[in-house]
Amino acid sequence: MKLWPWARKANEDGSIRRSLDLFRLLVGGRDTRSGVSVTHKTALEQTVVLACARVISEGIAQVPFKVYRQVGENIVPATDHPLYRLLHRKPNGWMTSFEMRETLAMHACLTGDGLAFVNRGIGGVIHELIPIERSCWTVKQAQDYSLVYTITAPNGKTQDFPQEAVWHWRGPSWNGVCGLDVVKLAAESIGLSAAAQDSQARIQRQGGNIPGVYAVEGTLNPQQYKDLRKFLDENFDGVQNVARTRLLDRSAKFYPTAQTGVEAQLIETRKFQVEDLCRGFRVMPIMVGYSDKSVTYASAEQMFLAHVVHCLTPWYERIEQSGEAQLLTDKEAATGYFLKFNAAGLMRGSHKDRAEYFARALGAGGGPAWMTQDEVRALEEMNPMGGAAAKLPQITNAAPQPPPKKDDDGQPVV
Repeated sequence: MKLWPWARKANEDGSIRRSLDLFRLLVGGRDTRSGVSVTHKTALEQTVVLACARVISEGIAQVPFKVYRQVGENIVPATDHPLYRLLHRKPNGWMTSFEMRETLAMHACLTGDGLAFVNRGIGGVIHELIPIERSCWTVKQAQDYSLVYTITAPNGKTQDFPQEAVWHWRGPSWNGVCGLDVVKLAAESIGLSAAAQDSQARIQRQGGNIPGVYAVEGTLNPQQYKDLRKFLDENFDGVQNVARTRLLDRSAKFYPTAQTGVEAQLIETRKFQVEDLCRGFRVMPIMVGYSDKSVTYASAEQMFLAHVVHCLTPWYERIEQSGEAQLLTDKEAATGYFLKFNAAGLMRGSHKDRAEYFARALGAGGGPAWMTQDEVRALEEMNPMGGAAAKLPQITNAAPQPPPKKDDDGQPVV
C-alpha cells in the first residue's frame, strides 16, 4: 500500500490562497492587549506554558497503554493483536510509543487537537501510526455529519481522508469536531506573562536602572548635550556599570519616568500569571514547580493524586474512547477488545497507606478478603508465587464464636 497517496499539490506556485494564511503570515499569531503577539510556538517560550504542556504530555506518555481483551471474567493483554506493539512499543519506523503519545498529547493540550495518520494495509490491518503537525491538516464536517480530513504532506501535496484513516485526539470541544485551542483562549494571559518577563529583562539589561530624566541647572548647548549623553551611556547603562560610583555636576537630579519593580508589584504579577495559566491548562501549580509556604509533604502527596484524578484521567478516557472508536473494528469491540491506560502506579499513595490498604484487602481485621497475595504482588510489579498465594486468604483472626447452647439434657439447642 502506498503510504502517502497524495493526489495534488496544495499550492503549485507558492501563493497564498486563504485570508487566514495571509493573516498568519503578516501577524504571526494573535495580538493581545499587552502588545505581545501570541502563537503556539511563542507560547512555549513561557516556562509555565512549557511546563504545563510537559506535565500533561509526559503524564500521558509515561504510563503503559495496551490493547486488552476480556475473556469471560478475566482481562488479559491482547499481545497477538496488531495494535498491541504499535501502542505499547513502536508505532512507526522512527518513533517509540512514548514519543508518539508525548507528541500527540503536546499538540492536543496546546491546540486542542492531536492527529495521527492510520496506515492500513490489506484487510484493514494497521501497520503504522504517524503523528501529523496541527498546521498540516484541517477537518470539515459533511452534510451527513461524517468528517473529512485534508492533510498536507511535507512535499506540499494534499489529500482528503475519511475519519477512518486518522486517529483524532480531541480535547474539550464546543462543536464536537475540533477541540478548544487553549493557547488562543488564554492568549491574553500568556501575553501578559510575556510582557512582564520582557519588562523585567529590559530593566536587568540596563543594570536594574529604571528609565528617567536627568535635569541640570542652566541650558546645555548641542555639544554639551552630546557629551552628557555619551557620559550617561558609558557610565550608567548596562550591567557592567552596576554598583559604580557616579559624579554629575550642575546640580543634576534624576526624575524616574517608570515605576520600580517593587512599586509595579512585578513579582506578584508574575506569580499570579503562573496560577492563571495553570488554571487554563487545569494543571495544579505545584506540578510546575510553584507552591506557597503552606504546602506540606502530606498535602503535596494529595495534590499529586488530585492531579492524576482531575487532570490526567479525563485525558486517559478521551484517548481510550477515541482509540476504540477509530482503531478497533466493530467486530473487535464486540469480541471484547479494548484500549486501556494503566495508571495504577501514579495512583499509589505512601508505603504506609498502601500497606494498610493491602492488609485489609487480604482480610486483616477480621473482614473477608477480596484480593489474593498474587494480585497484590501484581499491583506492586512483582511476579506471582502461585499455590496458596493465588487463592483468597481465609479469615484467621476473626473473633471466637460462642459455644453452642445446650438444654437440660446436654443436647444442643437447635
